[in-house]
Formats: sequence, C-alpha cells, structure tokens
Amino acid sequence: MSETNRQLLLKTRPRAEVQDSDFELREGPVPSPAEGQVLLRTLYFSFDPTQRGWLNDVPSYLPPVKIGEPMRAGAVAQVIESRHPKFKAGDIVSGTLSWQDYIVTDGGGMTGLNKVPPGIPLTWPLGVLGITGLTAYFGMLELGKPQADEVVVVSGAAGATGSVAGQLAKMRGARVIGTAGGPEKCRWLTEVAGFDEAIDYKNEDTHARLQALCKDRIKLFFDNVGGPILDHCLLNMARFGRIVLCGGISSGYGLDLPPGPKHYMQLVVRSCRMEGFIVLNYMDRFPEAAQALAGWIREGRIKFEEDIQEGLENCPATMRRLFKGQNLGKQLLKVAEPPIAR
Repeated sequence: MSETNRQLLLKTRPRAEVQDSDFELREGPVPSPAEGQVLLRTLYFSFDPTQRGWLNDVPSYLPPVKIGEPMRAGAVAQVIESRHPKFKAGDIVSGTLSWQDYIVTDGGGMTGLNKVPPGIPLTWPLGVLGITGLTAYFGMLELGKPQADEVVVVSGAAGATGSVAGQLAKMRGARVIGTAGGPEKCRWLTEVAGFDEAIDYKNEDTHARLQALCKDRIKLFFDNVGGPILDHCLLNMARFGRIVLCGGISSGYGLDLPPGPKHYMQLVVRSCRMEGFIVLNYMDRFPEAAQALAGWIREGRIKFEEDIQEGLENCPATMRRLFKGQNLGKQLLKVAEPPIAR
C-alpha cells in the first residue's frame, strides 16, 4: 500500500466554470481506521451536474463543500482495512466519498456505504445502477408516467440519466424524441438506444424540429437541461401535458443563474403540470429500482455508454468535460485498480 494519500481540497469557490486552480492537491499520510471504521482505497469517481451546485455557498438539499475540504463525489472503493463488523478487507463498496486516494469512514453519510455484489462491473454502481440510473427510473416512471403512444421528449438525452429515461419511456410504448449535441450523439440515440428521433440542438433549429416531429404535441417532457430547450418545449406542449424537471445543466450551476423560462404561461394556457424532484426523495426504494434496472440490462433492453478519464489530478478537468458536453453517457474517472484481488 502507498504511504501517501493525495487529496484535492477546495481552495476557492468558482463563480462559473470549475478551474484547476480552485483546488489544491495535497499529500499526507494514509489514515488509520478506528474502531467501527474502515479504510478505503478509491477506485472510480462519478461526475454529476449536481456536484457543481455543492461548490456554491448557498442553501441546498446538502450543505456546500467547505473551503479546505476534499470535494464530495460518488465513488466506488475497496476496503483495505476494516474495524467495522459489516465489512472485511477486499470488499468493493459504493457511496458518497471524496476526491482522495484513501478515506476512513464509519459507513454513514448521504447514501451510506453499500457492498457491490460479485459479478457487477465496478463502474455500474456509479452510473446505470447508481444515482443517474435511479434518477431516470423514478423521474420517468414515478413522476412522468409515460403511456403508450404518447409523445415524450427528453433533453440531454445522450447523458447518463437522459439516455436511460428515454429507454424507459420506450419500454412503456411511448414515441420518444431526444435532444443532444452533435451528430454522433444523435446517431447513438436512434441506432443504439432506440429513440424514435433525435434533434441536434447544436446544428438544428430545435423549435422548428419539435414542431415538425410533434404534430400531436408533447405529452411528457423530461428535462435535464433547462434554458432555451425548455422554452421550445413549453411552446409545443399538449393539453394536460407533464414536465419533469430533473436538472438544468445549461445553467452551469454557477452563481450567475440564467433567467427562468419565458413561456411558463403555457402551463396555464394548456393546463400542464411541471414538477421538480431529487432522487434522494426515493432512497427507501433504491434496491427495488436497481434490481429492475439490472434485469432490463441483462435482457438487453437498456443500452448505455461510459466515458472514463484517469488520474486523481484530472478531476477538475473531468468535471469541465461534463458541462461542455464532451461525454457520451456516464462521466467517470478511474483512480486505481483494486489493490486486493476479489
């Protein structure tokens, strides 16, 4: 085992895009677990738009990361040493951890520390079976409730959440249209993920394409983006349509937030419902959703992609990839191979 623990500590709060200089790479000794704790070696980090919001010193569903603390992140890790009755050395676990090589924890925290079952690829608990897959499951099936033959639009459809959400709507018999940036992502949506249509918002007139593709108007809009795409969809909603607000990555989640939707009165004119949510509302049902998603993956009914960067020092750059739309599917970063054979 290495004698050094590297940490990426928050140095300054970014106002807009995250910069490398916002974090300090510090080295120190590997910590030792006390009674009731485990020592973990981090293996993979998850990158999610909500992390950018955790850097703002504003009230939210979680407290902001403090100056001088390692950046909070979903992670998969291996137990190196255990003084905890539920874990042993060699166990692979997932949970909300932080940007560092080694971590001591009692297994608590936002989502707790969960064992990854044998046979499950190390990255899946951070993506398709993790928070992004669970967000798609509950947001689409519990709030959206897509029905057969309804027109469903998903923004950010080539991302980790949007791609799964659209495929779940297809499984319910809906006609699904996704918006994504660039021809490669749009081809993946229609040729691999099975979307009926894809709109390249970077190279096409989104409003005109929505009008052409949604003759019966949009019955359900699953929004990961906000901004102009939300406005375009508001103008094309069907009577009694539903809008599920999952995220607003177009804002960058910085402090200078964009104005709200210009066409929100369409909610009144067309008697529509718009509702936001966070996946933590459904924590008690996470096992149910993960089991269902795993079954659909085994059956080949859900397709997904992963973009994996490498190196702890590249965490800030990897977060920037997410907001620049450079990833196809789930954005991850590999820190290390498991030091103990499974």
